[in-house]
Amino acid sequence: MQSTEARLSKNSLSLTLRRYSAAVSNMEQTVLVPSLLRDVPSDELCDCEETCCDLYHSYLMLKTIRDTVERGLVSPDDRKASDRNLEPLLDMDEEGQFHFHLRGLFTVMRDLTTRTHSVTEKYKDIIGVAN
Repeated sequence: MQSTEARLSKNSLSLTLRRYSAAVSNMEQTVLVPSLLRDVPSDELCDCEETCCDLYHSYLMLKTIRDTVERGLVSPDDRKASDRNLEPLLDMDEEGQFHFHLRGLFTVMRDLTTRTHSVTEKYKDIIGVAN
């Protein structure tokens, strides 16, 4: 009997989401003292204020995103508000919209997984654990 991961295509959304969730779980198990990440600058470029671009805030954000992925999407009221910002995409057919959003989701999940691994490795460097 094959494992669930072996049955999924390497490019499947389910596998991508599982890898992200596993990376965040590993980060949580490794980062025993998250406060050590405060004021440690992130290598990632941030669109936010400098105060929220440290590894501690990245750690919290990555956990929050994982929780949202596992629990489900936003409420219908929040979705209606965000639909107004996507009006140009509404001119596309449903299949085109699906492929557009799926490509975007894969890109974001791959980037978040990479960022999660980065936080984990930097924490190991801070506490002096060899990789």
